[in-house]
Amino acid sequence: MGEHKGGNGPHVRVAVVGSGFGGLGAAVRLRREGITDFVVLERAGSVGGTWRDNDYPGCACDVPSHLYSFSFAPHFEWPRAFSGQEHIRAYLEHVADVFGLRPHLRFDSEVTRMAWDAERLCWDIETSGGPYSADFVVSATGPLSDPKVPTEAELPGLGSFPGKVFHSARWDHGYDLRGKRVAMIGTGASAIQIVPAIQPEVGRLTLFQRTPPWVLPRVDRSIGGAERWLHKQLPFTARARRGLLWGVRELQVQAFTKRPNQLGLVERLAKRHMTRAVGDPELRARLTPDYRIGCKRILLSNTYYPALTRPNVDVIASGLAKVDGSTLVAADGSAAEADAIVFGTGFHVTDMPIADRVVGADGRTLAEAWADSGMRSLRGASAAGFPNWMTIIGPNTGLGNSSMILMIESQLTYMADFVRQLDVLGGRVALDARPDAVDAWNRRVQRRMERTVWNTGGCTSWYLDASGRNTTVWPGTTTEFRSATRRVDLSEYEVVRPAPPGTRNAGRAKDTEKVEAGA
Repeated sequence: MGEHKGGNGPHVRVAVVGSGFGGLGAAVRLRREGITDFVVLERAGSVGGTWRDNDYPGCACDVPSHLYSFSFAPHFEWPRAFSGQEHIRAYLEHVADVFGLRPHLRFDSEVTRMAWDAERLCWDIETSGGPYSADFVVSATGPLSDPKVPTEAELPGLGSFPGKVFHSARWDHGYDLRGKRVAMIGTGASAIQIVPAIQPEVGRLTLFQRTPPWVLPRVDRSIGGAERWLHKQLPFTARARRGLLWGVRELQVQAFTKRPNQLGLVERLAKRHMTRAVGDPELRARLTPDYRIGCKRILLSNTYYPALTRPNVDVIASGLAKVDGSTLVAADGSAAEADAIVFGTGFHVTDMPIADRVVGADGRTLAEAWADSGMRSLRGASAAGFPNWMTIIGPNTGLGNSSMILMIESQLTYMADFVRQLDVLGGRVALDARPDAVDAWNRRVQRRMERTVWNTGGCTSWYLDASGRNTTVWPGTTTEFRSATRRVDLSEYEVVRPAPPGTRNAGRAKDTEKVEAGA
């Protein structure tokens, strides 16, 4: 590898931040492009990202296994149609081994700050494992990496709770739940997996539900040895399976993005699913959403509703408002005693912590640049004022019904072309997204967002930022996104070169070269 000492620790051509699907995918793509001068900076001690951190009881994927893997690294040994966390994490370890990524991995190296050096045209990166500098940075920290836990100001009395407190993404496996009074806060994708997993062993389980989710059956099954053998011996069968899974989800997109009223049939299926499991009409009323299905993430489970009917489970249809010793009090005044609190309160999605640590060409952090407008970038990748920096799973790249691996691979294609364009331009050079190009892309995305179920469905979800803007989801098909990220359009970027000696604002000179399309 070409790592060498620079002005600020080892200097590499590319620094990738994070070793989940996005980071490992970026590393594989860089090697396929012939680039070996790169490092993958990982804050933990192993790869896996969210599939390393989320190891709570019952953790599994709600996207079919054969669609939740890289197209360039097919896996024929999935044990179930929907795989558990341990199998997905093992797959990512396998990818790291097979593609020779281990020499590039830098564990226990959390990025604490990265700043653009306008004179040297590179990024100076501070990490807990030491400093680096890089010509190009790929941020693949992911939106589901930093848990959101209420503060004492948001939840009075939390600091004085005498029992155990932890977030679902930081599960304390050393704490024995058997016989304990456990409060589950939240009803998102993690909570509906945790509840049925721990219900049989806890003494009492109280679910604090601010908003009920829509839940559909999980059509899961084991994949037998003969089926796995067939896919391995005849790989085209696995590709056909993946293609079918993808095609069905592409056809569903219009209902989410253009014709939300078509989702009425899906709502009826969800209500029937609930009715079959929940006989108590009063409990069904508490579990029935009052918003259009799809507005919030649709969840899949065959065991969630049955668990809620068990004698040792209580459902409080109100959010947790305060803590008084070991007594938890909901907004509607309902109270419950607890020995442990498990927060399933989601992640910092629209306010990613990494944004506070990235300092651009004008000295502002990415968080400051996004403070008024919300998260925004060109084609989900590049932010204006942050040259030679791009993000994987950036603003408006999330999906409501399909596999994020499809979006990641599209962004990897864009990343590869970005690096190629730098090579073609030659010399010390950087590409900085033009503000007008970012604005145009964002207007187009938000215009399409207006008709989607995420904006019109009558709910408040983690897709929306504090100002109500949907900065998370992609309002189209994965095919459309792949087309939009097939190549870098130089007319959407400013080409930044070192300023002549003695010129003020080196690297951001007044005569910065601007390349038009086709130049």
